[in-house]
Amino acid sequence: MKNPVFQMIIPVLPSSDIKRDVIWYNEKMGFKCISGDKMYVVLKRNLFNIHLQWHADTANDPLLGGSVIKFLVEDIQPFFEEFVERGTIKPSELRLNTAWNTHEFGFYDLNNNAIFIIEEIVVD
Repeated sequence: MKNPVFQMIIPVLPSSDIKRDVIWYNEKMGFKCISGDKMYVVLKRNLFNIHLQWHADTANDPLLGGSVIKFLVEDIQPFFEEFVERGTIKPSELRLNTAWNTHEFGFYDLNNNAIFIIEEIVVD
C-alpha cells in the first residue's frame, strides 16, 4: 500500500455574512477570495487557505456548532482504503469529481466536528 501524504489543513469557519467577512479577511489579513458564492467561499494568501461557510445561527443551523476541518492530500485513494478498513467510513462515501473540483470523503468525530479528506483536481 502506498504511504499516504497529508499536504495541509484547511479550516472552514462559520459566517453569518459571507460578503462582509470576505471584505474583512481581505482588509485585515490580506486574504483574497479565489472562488465561492453567497454560501461558501475560499480565501487564499500564499500557501494558506481559509474557507468560510454561511450558517443561519438557528437551532437547526448553529453558527457556532461543530467545526469543520479539511485535510488536503496528495492521493486520496490510499486514505479512502485505510478509513474504509478502519470502519471510519463506508465504501459508498467517496465523492469523485465534485462541482468544486475535488475528490473527497468526510465523517464526524465524537464531538460532531466534521472531518473531510480531499484531493484537489487540477483543471487546465
